[in-house]
Amino acid sequence: MKHKYTNALVHETSPYLLQHAHNPVNWEAWKPEVLERAKKENKPLLISIGYAACHWCHVMEDECFEDEEVAQMMNENFITIKIDREERPDVDQIYMDAIQMMTGNGGWPLNVVALPDGRPFWGATYLPKENWIKSLEKLIELYKTDSKKVEEYATNLERGIKAVNLVEINTDNGNFTLEELRGSVSKWSTYFDTYLGGYKRAPKFMMPNNLEFLMHYAVSEENDSIMEYVNTTLTRMAYGGIFDPIDGGFSRYSVDTKWHVPHFEKMLYDNGQLVSLYARSYALTKNPLYRQVVEKSIGFVETELLDKNGGFYSSLDADSYNASNELEEGAFYVWKERELDSILGADFPVFKDYYNINPYGLWEEGNYVLIRDKSDKEIADKHQISMDGLNSQISTSLQKLKAVRDERPKPRLDDKILASWNGLMLKGLVDAHRYLQNERYLTLAINNAKFIEKEMVKGDGTLYRNHKNGESTINAFLDDYATVIEGYLSLYEVTFDQQWLSRAKELTNTAISHFKDGESGMFFYTSNQDEDLIRRSIEVNDNVISASNSIMAINLLKLHKLFPEEGYGEQAGQMVRNVQDNFPDNGQSFANWLHLVLFQNKNFYEIAVVGDDYKSLGKELSSHYLPNSILVGSQREGSMDLLKNRYNEGQTLIYVCIEGTCKLPVTSIERVLAQL
Repeated sequence: MKHKYTNALVHETSPYLLQHAHNPVNWEAWKPEVLERAKKENKPLLISIGYAACHWCHVMEDECFEDEEVAQMMNENFITIKIDREERPDVDQIYMDAIQMMTGNGGWPLNVVALPDGRPFWGATYLPKENWIKSLEKLIELYKTDSKKVEEYATNLERGIKAVNLVEINTDNGNFTLEELRGSVSKWSTYFDTYLGGYKRAPKFMMPNNLEFLMHYAVSEENDSIMEYVNTTLTRMAYGGIFDPIDGGFSRYSVDTKWHVPHFEKMLYDNGQLVSLYARSYALTKNPLYRQVVEKSIGFVETELLDKNGGFYSSLDADSYNASNELEEGAFYVWKERELDSILGADFPVFKDYYNINPYGLWEEGNYVLIRDKSDKEIADKHQISMDGLNSQISTSLQKLKAVRDERPKPRLDDKILASWNGLMLKGLVDAHRYLQNERYLTLAINNAKFIEKEMVKGDGTLYRNHKNGESTINAFLDDYATVIEGYLSLYEVTFDQQWLSRAKELTNTAISHFKDGESGMFFYTSNQDEDLIRRSIEVNDNVISASNSIMAINLLKLHKLFPEEGYGEQAGQMVRNVQDNFPDNGQSFANWLHLVLFQNKNFYEIAVVGDDYKSLGKELSSHYLPNSILVGSQREGSMDLLKNRYNEGQTLIYVCIEGTCKLPVTSIERVLAQL
């Protein structure tokens, strides 16, 4: 296809950048040589950041960046840079902090104007064409006529950007107490929506790390009300339009309070974390709904996001082409009532009740997003059919809808592969295998781990962040190391294959060498091998994905249990102390860190299985929900201290240990659980 315009992004691999490769704007990727040219030409940078599945990014591209008049103004006055935030989260973090300081708001597309050295002095998210032109005209005039004022503002903002990210060492040796933790959870719980799940606000994000910790806390503290809230939230999310009952998988968030209408993009990182969460919840409750969510979500990821090389793609777009051949958010997913009636025929009355084809399920313009609000039993009783009959009928109806929906234009695929999100999906698959006892999930997990080893590890043992079409080009960030290490540790626990434990330890040591802040004991987000930005960020807040530092702290604690002489435990403890002043009033933003508070204040067990039946006993044991433990095993003596002098011929013995001190060995799972 011949294009009227082509810019430098045509040489990139990111689908988001390639979407802009034929804009009339002279976009370039974020590269040192581009910044150098900006300095030589004394032109301000116009930096626009987004991602492939972002609806408003597409809208702004259509209205502004594909407009020749707008493009001419941008090209004449700025060095224009496009950034895929998923490829370069290091840059995105800094400019997101900047725009929040300037405007009080953030989001994508994130548009920033900066001095040639990268220091920002203006920012906005989505702007329609008229507002965009007016803003740029004022900025051009200001830069030409009052550069001193611009320089002064940028310098002050730079100080703020650096200050907002400071983490200082806490020299107090006191750990956050259990009593303080209870107070934190009590304050946190005032935000709970105990009827619809999630928090009392819209939009609603799923926040897997919040629910994961609250489940751990509820079990540890035997707190039934917290557990009830977790189950309410998990059920409502699974019932909601945010979960796709036809193909499986969750969308990114719900725009309303009842989990009904999502932003329709489906992200790998959400689904990887939610597979873990629902698998663990199934282990604890044996709720068949949770099992079904895990199975359907993995089905979606395997069908839509799995590359033949074993890696997982990043996302499906929110937008797809409607019947009028126009890009429309959610077009692939929504239904008209007459359409459903025509497809389902005699089965429609039951389906209509089950998925609320009524005012409760109506979105807009006659479009329905499928949402449940009643249990299977309530629907079966109302229509006087058996539970098996209901399940069979709903399953058949969904298959009919799938056949119709598969004929619609599909949402666009972002087929870049990111190490960190693959680490999250790897752990999700391991947890699904562990708690649902499905061997196929383990095969997918091992294939993914082998892919990471083959394609995303450099010769010197460091990681790449990205991979597409056989190419990896960007050095990994801390979240890439943290989630891959976490995935490898999880994989070791279900396979007892020493290579995954060894790789987790090697990657941890690499991260310590290249990312550790010698002053605070935390980890920088960027490696000391990367070019300098305005600051080296330290990520500590748990958001929709847990902070890279909190994941690393838990990894370090687990490695300490297996390798107590390496100093991992001291570092994990220091990291928690550095951030624990945030815990009393802001538990939800430090949820993943709070696991460590439970680990510090209660027993954390090392469980060693040694003998001929170590794999089968390990598999049975690992199917139980035991968040405060790490599992090791071998057929004979192992190299770890926990596995030395443990073998007794003719028996498979299980040792329950705390900091290497073990109780008397037992031979049955029941006796292990009793010891715990």
